[in-house]
Amino acid sequence: MWKGEIDIETRKVQQTGGSTYIVSLPKKWAERAGIKTGSQVTLLPRSDGSLTIAPMEDGTPVQKKNVIDVSNHAGDELIRTLIAAYLSGSDLIELRANRIHAEQKKTIRNVCYKLIGPEIIEETAKTVLIQDLLNPNEVSIKKSVRRIFLISNSMLKDAIQALKTHDHDLAIDVVERDDEVDRLFLLISKQFRAVLRGKRVPDASETTIDEYHDLRLAASSLERIADHAAKIAAIVPTLEIQIPAETMDLIETSTEASSKMVEDAIEALYTQNTELANMVISRADDTKVKINALDASLLTLESPESIVALGTVADSLDRIGDYGSNIAELAINLSMALIQNK
Repeated sequence: MWKGEIDIETRKVQQTGGSTYIVSLPKKWAERAGIKTGSQVTLLPRSDGSLTIAPMEDGTPVQKKNVIDVSNHAGDELIRTLIAAYLSGSDLIELRANRIHAEQKKTIRNVCYKLIGPEIIEETAKTVLIQDLLNPNEVSIKKSVRRIFLISNSMLKDAIQALKTHDHDLAIDVVERDDEVDRLFLLISKQFRAVLRGKRVPDASETTIDEYHDLRLAASSLERIADHAAKIAAIVPTLEIQIPAETMDLIETSTEASSKMVEDAIEALYTQNTELANMVISRADDTKVKINALDASLLTLESPESIVALGTVADSLDRIGDYGSNIAELAINLSMALIQNK
């Protein structure tokens, strides 16, 4: 519908009735959008002073439908195809084939379960129709990123607790929570793409593209932190020894240092506090000293398997600290961008 380019046009604003401003729409754009006399459009004021205009159909936003031939799609390829359609902002996804096999339908159902919004609303031997039932106006990117932080932070704390107490059930719970983080991260990615296309999302009128961009990058770091927490939890069932108290103390000290970096970095990002962000970055060396002490302690263990397993824990804690520094840098960059845009 929107292939090709439309040249930038200028319009003179006119005033009627003493208080109403009027501007005409570009003819080519109106024709492509199917706009006629009496058609409705949505107007979205943005924080950068621009105004986004989008067509509506019968008083509702136009739905985007994606028709996909899945005859030769199965397994991971089918998963990637469905996620790509989801991220593209498709309201309806119609999957077609001469016959959609049971294994394909199982994959489709599993993908829908792991995404926020999509539900199978119609199913035959040859087609599966998926509709995104989530109202984008109810989903805030800012709140979703904050939610990922809270989940990933609790995952890390519980993973270390499971490691300390050898609690298999808690470790399993941590690993399962990683799915919720993945769901939120994909939703944030989808919403960010919608912002780039000028779609209406919550907070759009007071949130800049720079903020959305850096929140999306922060979400990526938080998603990886959750992965590392799940990785630590997955080690619990493999440990055959009780972790020595001295080593466990070093693990907890390193965890506290890394998680505090992430916590303060997120706070700096949301408040554009450059002083706090710089403090986070300055603590990186001290955190690495703690992790190096942990690495040295592991070499005193008798079991080679335990050295390798707990070495993975130390590496994950080191990476988590690095992600905290990355988010702190985003906070500094965003603060400068917002000052520049004032």
